[in-house]
Amino acid sequence: MTRKKTTKRIKSVNPVRNSSGALNPAAEQRSIISNGVNQLHHGKTRSLLNGIPENLPSLSRAERITRRVSSVGFDWPDLTGVLTKMDEEMKELGEALSSGDRRKIREEIGDLLFVLVNLARFLRIDPEDALRRTIEKFISRFHYIETSLLRKGKKLPQSGLIEMDDLWEEAKRKEKNQIKSSIRRH
Repeated sequence: MTRKKTTKRIKSVNPVRNSSGALNPAAEQRSIISNGVNQLHHGKTRSLLNGIPENLPSLSRAERITRRVSSVGFDWPDLTGVLTKMDEEMKELGEALSSGDRRKIREEIGDLLFVLVNLARFLRIDPEDALRRTIEKFISRFHYIETSLLRKGKKLPQSGLIEMDDLWEEAKRKEKNQIKSSIRRH
């Protein structure tokens, strides 16, 4: 008896992920190939971008998209190209701000964020991690402002921008000094 039906099995891909859930490049490539074969098998439209979950955080999704298209050569040859694009997007955002068109402003902010994610990918920096660290730094500095004002017997509404900004800069200086003294100890 001759078997006419051939079953093609694809090994399950268990990609390795970093702390923000992004796939490492080799695992991403295996996943792309696996997804492409599965999509052909199930008759779905085939695209390099298929299989990137829509429910990912936007920074992670943008990073995966740029990494995939880069894998087929759709990328700048060097950092200068990314920086030039960033300057272009900043200019377009300025024009949108001048126009007052909120739809256009939102679009240009999105374009700028996308370029920044591309820049992070180009520099091998996880954009989710970079933003998370910045948020924590902001929270720490703002807590410093609150604590400093409380020590002076003040609440936030009793302070002004100049005083809060001075405290912000003081918090930055203290952070830098802590980093320097930490480096000296090691």
